[in-house]
Amino acid sequence: MKKFFEALIIPVILIVVWSILTFTNLIPSYILPSPYEVLVAFYNLLITGELFLHAMSTLLRVVTGFTAAAIIAIPLGIGIGWSKTLERLFNPIIQILRPIPPLAWVPFALLWFGLGLKAEAFIIFIGSFFPILLNSLDAVKGVERVLIEAACTLGATEGQVLTKVVLPASSPGILLGLRVGFGIGFMCTVAAEMIAAKSGLGYLIMEAMRLLDTGEVVVGMLTIGLIGFAIDQLLSRVEEKYIPWRGKTI
Repeated sequence: MKKFFEALIIPVILIVVWSILTFTNLIPSYILPSPYEVLVAFYNLLITGELFLHAMSTLLRVVTGFTAAAIIAIPLGIGIGWSKTLERLFNPIIQILRPIPPLAWVPFALLWFGLGLKAEAFIIFIGSFFPILLNSLDAVKGVERVLIEAACTLGATEGQVLTKVVLPASSPGILLGLRVGFGIGFMCTVAAEMIAAKSGLGYLIMEAMRLLDTGEVVVGMLTIGLIGFAIDQLLSRVEEKYIPWRGKTI
């Protein structure tokens, strides 16, 4: 309970300062809406179901792209971290493609897939892929050598060392990669929706901005933050429950 109240201190202070600045007209409402205006916008979007539909559209896109990225990046990262040959093969192309911003792929996404879920999921895939890949790779390479040598001394095969020693020891780092990858993928989702979508929280924000409805803009922003926070907390609980030792992470 103490931790819960401590976590509320900064948000409460920010809301109080925000309220003072807007209710006293130190900041005009067209620049920053008051908390009351945000609550009214939230209520209107909630009762019409519009907020729920946009949130579900965003979640569908991010889950699709993120899942595809995780399915490919985790095995590939483990393989590259475990095999020097794979590392030599893949490292150059990874280092070339990794610095390219995900949004730079938007023109090709539209050319290859057109408007719709596939194009947006592709952008999310690009955004999530490299954090998951690199964290998985580094987590495998960061496994203490003494653990591997001890398993080999006891007669474990290479496959057994990988599955019984390396994977459990590297799992905290891999999960960290998933958390980072989801966060970046979620940001890419909203950005892609602002450019090429007809639904989603990013689209909601852009439409509200065109109408100068700053209350809806803030509602969209806060919804994005709350969803991201909830997913991150969920992954954190998974880590605490299934990886109780919480080894070293990269």
